[in-house]
Amino acid sequence: MISAAKTAEHHEIHLKEFLEKENYILKITGFEILNEMYAIAYLVVEEADMIVFRDALRPHRGEVFIVES
Repeated sequence: MISAAKTAEHHEIHLKEFLEKENYILKITGFEILNEMYAIAYLVVEEADMIVFRDALRPHRGEVFIVES
């Protein structure tokens, strides 16, 4: 596994710990390898909670993901 992927995988562990600490109902996390130099860790929260979580975590990045039905 490449370094970026290992870092993202490790960050996912911290995101899971954060969700447990906050007693958040959703426990959806993951990591994605975008290319050999870039990988991300993510968590899924309700849109109403996104700003609070974004501001509590670094980097301060948040995206609204809309599921089309």
